[in-house]
Amino acid sequence: MNWDDLRFFLAVAGAGSLSGAGQQLGVNTTTVLRRVASLEDDLGSRLFERERTGYRLTAAGEKLVEALEPVDRRLSALPRDFAATGEGNEGTVCLAASDILASHVIAPELIGFREAHPGLELELITDPRVGGSGSAPRIGNPLKDVDVALRVARPTQGDMLMRKVGEMAYGLYASPAYLAARGLPEQMSDLASHDIIGFPRAEVPLGPVWWMSRAEKSSRVAFRSSSVTARAEAAKLGFGLAALPCILGDQEEGLARVFGPDLLGALELWLMTRNDLAQLAHVRAVMEFLVEAVKRHRSRLEGRAHEITELPPKPLKSR
Repeated sequence: MNWDDLRFFLAVAGAGSLSGAGQQLGVNTTTVLRRVASLEDDLGSRLFERERTGYRLTAAGEKLVEALEPVDRRLSALPRDFAATGEGNEGTVCLAASDILASHVIAPELIGFREAHPGLELELITDPRVGGSGSAPRIGNPLKDVDVALRVARPTQGDMLMRKVGEMAYGLYASPAYLAARGLPEQMSDLASHDIIGFPRAEVPLGPVWWMSRAEKSSRVAFRSSSVTARAEAAKLGFGLAALPCILGDQEEGLARVFGPDLLGALELWLMTRNDLAQLAHVRAVMEFLVEAVKRHRSRLEGRAHEITELPPKPLKSR
């Protein structure tokens, strides 16, 4: 057996496709296919079922992943572990978060963080696979490539230290011009005469996603996107009603809140890291920073800083 074939197998299992694995490993899809086929020949087992949507693990593939995950976890962590051998609050910490949390909660606090920890470099990435509300990555440690994550929704996999640090509330928003033309909804049944800017159908049905799926049953879906920014921009342009985090929707001048989190709900915010990394001083410093950052922005995150905006009246119905 060529042990390097196992690396190709894990890449396909994690990406769910040959192209995704090839991009991750820096090789073409033909090379990936050849290495996986070689491993299947050596083991005498079929590891994947090829489907229209990608590559799905067979029972034998699931068994191999289970055996390899601990090894893959330790090997992928070695560079960060060696870099973290120094003492004190110095070093580099790679942090994953959603775009909204990165721009509206973390970035505004960076000056104070740098003053408190001048020797600590923070690398912030916005990876929806780690920071988003979907299921935690199936293959390997959810924090395989990062040290700390501020995640929307509780992860269900991995040997993690996890702590709930708050909630991110959602509201329903539209442009004042749209509401002036179409009327201000007062309850869900009023949405039947409105256009909806929805979530992708494959989105995990939590909180606002579940609420919007109900609203869509009687409304026309004009547009769907997993991007919060895209939904917000579409709403500002008068495309329809969009579910947005209150910390974004409440501060946008081109948007007015229609319904609040009392109807749409919220997503939980979870801070997570590997159990072994949680013992390192510079990782703990970043975790403490995130806890305090969420606390300082709690009222905005929970939608409680919203000031009621005077909305245009409903248009008169013609008789």
